[in-house]
Amino acid sequence: MLRHVMAFLALVLLTAAPMGVAAQDADAPAQIDRSATGGAQTLDDILRRQEGLKVDDDFRRNSLERAAERAEAAGTPPGGLGPRGAASDADLWRALRYDEADVRSSTLNPNGRVLIQDGGMWWLEFREGPLAHYGGLLLLVTIAVLAVFYLLRGRVRIEGGKAGTTVLRFQWIERFAHWMLAGSFILLGLTGLFTLFGRMYLIPILGHEANSVLLTASKFIHNNVSWAFMLALVMVFFMWVWHNIPNRTDLTWFAQAGGIIGKNHPPAKKFNAGQKIIFWSVILLGASISVSGLSLLFPFDMPLFAHSFQFLNDLGAPGWVGMDPLPVDLAPQEEMQFAQLWHSIVAFGLMAVIIGHIYIGTVGMEGAYDAMGSGEVDENWAHQHHSIWYDELKARGETPKGKSATPAE
Repeated sequence: MLRHVMAFLALVLLTAAPMGVAAQDADAPAQIDRSATGGAQTLDDILRRQEGLKVDDDFRRNSLERAAERAEAAGTPPGGLGPRGAASDADLWRALRYDEADVRSSTLNPNGRVLIQDGGMWWLEFREGPLAHYGGLLLLVTIAVLAVFYLLRGRVRIEGGKAGTTVLRFQWIERFAHWMLAGSFILLGLTGLFTLFGRMYLIPILGHEANSVLLTASKFIHNNVSWAFMLALVMVFFMWVWHNIPNRTDLTWFAQAGGIIGKNHPPAKKFNAGQKIIFWSVILLGASISVSGLSLLFPFDMPLFAHSFQFLNDLGAPGWVGMDPLPVDLAPQEEMQFAQLWHSIVAFGLMAVIIGHIYIGTVGMEGAYDAMGSGEVDENWAHQHHSIWYDELKARGETPKGKSATPAE
């Protein structure tokens, strides 16, 4: 099921930002006159490659055959010395580039034989271009929208003020899981942003050496804190999933805009519709980030996209949006490039969601932070924002602290 969800989202991603093999194959290689260079590369070849257009590289591939023919005519073993001189270094690097060299590797992993992966420029250009630009813009716009909303709406206050008595909203284990998830995600988000934007923005400010130290530490933190994030994600899912199943009261909550806009306060159980959106966003996006993160932590051992692209091709999904079939014969390095981009794009989406969540839980709503701070919320706050849950507490005898009543169960 998760693979199918990733495949669908991958189609959306590729539709919005065509890239890589699928984008380049659409451009037929131009016929370039190489007579002036004796059949070698020309300026037109270089310019087309810089623009991301496909280049007919047969003139280079054919040179490998010519080099082999010259070596055979001279009685020289391929790549060896002979009476007419050595094999050209250019021929050697050309053979490495096209994965046609006789490479022997000490590693048992066959991927170790690939010394040059020709075709990663689309990944680098997308990472430093659209990913950094639109990802950073998403975070800045989210913060700006919340700031404007706060100026217009102000803080959601507790009607009638605080009652001075509290009820238990979250047990200590729930708060522990929440803060472990929140703390680890903040560290992962910051270190991920440092890694993406360090070359562009931190080097001019900190210098190369300081940036190198920061990014080395960021990589160590990112790789190791990820385990805490995944553990907390599992804990939060099993503790709260039953409270976050949609029901009819959510429709009323949406109809009244959750009480954020206007003065109505719709009834809600332990989690209202807005909190359920946050919950499922964290679970689904967090799971996707975790899977792609594991693929990056264990390179080449967890390929994700070849099977996902094949699934989409079998459905005919690329044709729905006018695209050619997606590439399914992916090199291990291409799998990692797709995984890295997917990891970053989904992380940007989740960061935007969490920024909104942090706003509501701090400056946006009076008394909301107490739920995860001490675990105790004011009685009036509970009645105002989660009246159904509050009534259930009273029905079970779990009345507010500080009042003479039957002890809580």
